[in-house]
Amino acid sequence: MGTAHNLPISVNEYLHTSYQPDCDYVDGVIEERNLGELDHAELQGALLAWFAAHRREWGIKAVPEIRVQISATRFRIADVCLISTSAPREQIIQTPPLAVIEILSPDDRVSRYRQRLEDYRTMGVKHIWVVDPAARKGFDCSTGSWIEANDFAVAGTPVELHLDAIFADIDGK
Repeated sequence: MGTAHNLPISVNEYLHTSYQPDCDYVDGVIEERNLGELDHAELQGALLAWFAAHRREWGIKAVPEIRVQISATRFRIADVCLISTSAPREQIIQTPPLAVIEILSPDDRVSRYRQRLEDYRTMGVKHIWVVDPAARKGFDCSTGSWIEANDFAVAGTPVELHLDAIFADIDGK
């Protein structure tokens, strides 16, 4: 995540301003995000392809870099957001998604991610996964702890993710 712009702006101004790449909005402050490196982009693309291959079977949509409204004054940009096809169609996600997947970049820090992940939990997101493409490790952060995991699933659904398969796809194996 990059630097924050410290001059407060209104929610309306945030929602009507284009940022490249899009930024988080936290209580009047714009927070830049770290991305744009090959490892991040490849992993995001592979995750989207994985979920797209199963979208009809699992009844999901996987969307990249979408605004998720946590509260009246908090918006996070999820790297990958899994949404049930039965969920309301929202231009800005306000209904808790099935899962949120965040991809770490080299400059990201766990301490900075704590609030971001807590925001998702506060919203009611039950499945929060973080993947570190450099270390090729995944973490289930759904409960607030960083529990290392290679396989993930959305309880009560057929939705699953196997990082070995994702990294094999990235490696062309």
